[in-house]
Amino acid sequence: MTDMMQAWRLRSRPDGDIADGDLELVTEPIPSLSDGQVLVEVNYVSLDPTNRIWMSDMDQYMPPVALGDIMRAGIAGTVLESKHAKYTPGMTVGGLGGWATHFVADAATIQPIPDVPGISLAKIFGSLGGTALTAYFGLLDICDPQPGETLVVSAAAGAVGSVVGQIGKIKGSRVIGIAGGPDKCAYVVDELGFDACIDYKNEDVGSRLDALCPDGIDINFENVGGDIMEAVMSRMNDFSRMPLCGMISTYNDSEDQPGPKSWPLILMRRIKVQGFIVSDYARDFGKASMQIAQWAAEGKIKTREDIRPGIENAVTTVKDLYTGGNFGKLLLEVKAP
Repeated sequence: MTDMMQAWRLRSRPDGDIADGDLELVTEPIPSLSDGQVLVEVNYVSLDPTNRIWMSDMDQYMPPVALGDIMRAGIAGTVLESKHAKYTPGMTVGGLGGWATHFVADAATIQPIPDVPGISLAKIFGSLGGTALTAYFGLLDICDPQPGETLVVSAAAGAVGSVVGQIGKIKGSRVIGIAGGPDKCAYVVDELGFDACIDYKNEDVGSRLDALCPDGIDINFENVGGDIMEAVMSRMNDFSRMPLCGMISTYNDSEDQPGPKSWPLILMRRIKVQGFIVSDYARDFGKASMQIAQWAAEGKIKTREDIRPGIENAVTTVKDLYTGGNFGKLLLEVKAP
């Protein structure tokens, strides 16, 4: 077993887009374990919009990554060494780790990942893992979708949005996606079963919403923020619901953004707007995961992974999230399982 590792450490907080020098790839000794810790050889790093939030010192749901620390991320990997009775070498685990080839994790921050015949680790950890749980709880707990309601999903070809729309169809909703480019829109409709998809890069979102949602919008699963959010909010019905999962279009902004222009409509139309973080539902992860796995086994939920190679490519790869350059759940393959 090697005694050295590679890791990306945060050197400065980005001002706008992530710049050269904000993170540094270093080679350093693997730390020794303390009681209750596990050494994980990383197979996959999950690259997520929240990575950019963690780099900043803004008010957020977790402490920001400290300058000098390894960049935080969800990881899946193989236990190499353990000082906790629950974990033994060779086990596959997932949880909170970092942009690194190896990570020393407290046992409380990881959990075993089961081996499911016919389903890859990338799919179990990636598109059927935390992002699917985010879709599940954000839609079902906050919105309680009813048959015949109109659901609009931004970033519909992304890891969360794609699952949201499919769960919406399972529950009998009419689902309209918003995605960037004809290939993504075709995937959302032809492969995932959405009723329609708006190409925000080549179509006027507002006019297309008017055509596709003549009776208004009952649920807006919001992943993007900005002008797209404004276009959807202005067409929401009385007593409609809006789970606020993300606002990725604003994460690289260097200046504060004004509140939504449609703010008065929240009052006038009695719109329920609720932000949420998937960890809020940790106690129910087991039950939800079983339901998601059943839907996937039945072919009711399809997912797609966008897997990129090499820990050295973490910074350039994560930037694709903020330009729409990924297609599916974005994972960095550090070492093939």
